Amino acid sequence: MTAPAPPVTLSRPPLALSVASFVSSFDRFAVGPMLVLIALDLRVPLAAAVAAASGYYLAYGLTQPLWGVLSDRFGRLPVMRGALLGAAVAGVVSALMPALGTLVAARVVAGACFGAVIPTSLTYVGDTVAPSIRQRALSDLMGATALGTAVATGLGGVLADLVDWRAVFAISAACALACAAGLRTVPEPPRGAMGGLGAHVGAVLADRWALLVFALAFVEGAVLLGVMPFLAPALQHHGVSAAVAGLAVAVYGIGLWLLTRLVKRLTQRWPPTALIAVGGAQMCVGYALVAAHVSLPTVMAAALLFGGGWSFMHSSLQTWATSVAPRARGTAVAFFAAALFVGSAVSSWAGGPAAESGAYGLLFGVAAAVALPLTVVAVVGRHRYAARTGAAGSLPAEGPRGQAE
Repeated sequence: MTAPAPPVTLSRPPLALSVASFVSSFDRFAVGPMLVLIALDLRVPLAAAVAAASGYYLAYGLTQPLWGVLSDRFGRLPVMRGALLGAAVAGVVSALMPALGTLVAARVVAGACFGAVIPTSLTYVGDTVAPSIRQRALSDLMGATALGTAVATGLGGVLADLVDWRAVFAISAACALACAAGLRTVPEPPRGAMGGLGAHVGAVLADRWALLVFALAFVEGAVLLGVMPFLAPALQHHGVSAAVAGLAVAVYGIGLWLLTRLVKRLTQRWPPTALIAVGGAQMCVGYALVAAHVSLPTVMAAALLFGGGWSFMHSSLQTWATSVAPRARGTAVAFFAAALFVGSAVSSWAGGPAAESGAYGLLFGVAAAVALPLTVVAVVGRHRYAARTGAAGSLPAEGPRGQAE
């Protein structure tokens, strides 16, 4: 038998883990500013080209439970390294595909592979960081994903405009390969024993708090991740170049990176319910701005607000997700991520026809309307969860293997 891994106790994610999260975020967000250029180059309608994004998000989301079970069974690091190697191959293929159908297929594979990285990184933090400082550590990880988002939306549009959109996928593939090599030095944390697959997954799905968090993640993904990629096409619809549109939307990543620093400090003073409320309010205001009028100033302001919404609300929800089913943390976080990205895939697919017809005001208005009840339910649910666990806004105590005591 293999000896159990020694305990790993950290205060922040390892650098290699943060870099891998950066690359995963870069690959996921780079396609938004390139959709119009892909449609023009491949001579297809914009609504058809959106499949390169929605197919990616759908694969990213649907594979999460598989990655969660595999990481609980075989370890966090082996799963991430293998997935990154697969993502590198898919990225190279994406850069070479001459037609939309084959490009979408390659992006689906890339999404499925990159889907292992961030959720498994979150699980790693849950395994190695104490609950009292976990949201601060998750904020560090979110900062890395924010930088990936900013670089993707800014550099992706510029490279696609000045060089070729295929170069962006090639860069992502090379970075994924480098990350797979870099993760070899990261220590593997211990994991609790895993029983039968059915009982393991069933324990997560039988937890009503876990189901609530998954439902909130689905709607959050639909509202933010699924609709936000339409910001750049909305600007391009009004005559803005892909490069400038991408740079405008890159404000989201910059704002996200800056505001995660603020959230890291506020977690010691504010309860999760307050963080969720502030984040949801920023999302509502951001979509209301671009629903009223699409221009460079409103898109940049909305992107900044979305960065704040993600920093405040999502960091609180994902911290909650690491604790609702601690005996099957990898699987629980995977279902959380699955719900998030399936929600984004559904809304990006549903929003394609509106974008094709130029009805961006309607698209963003619906997102603003949905963000409001999302915020209310999340705040009320998180408050009741804290009351039931007997800790006002804090997480339940956990044992050395992340098991609730």
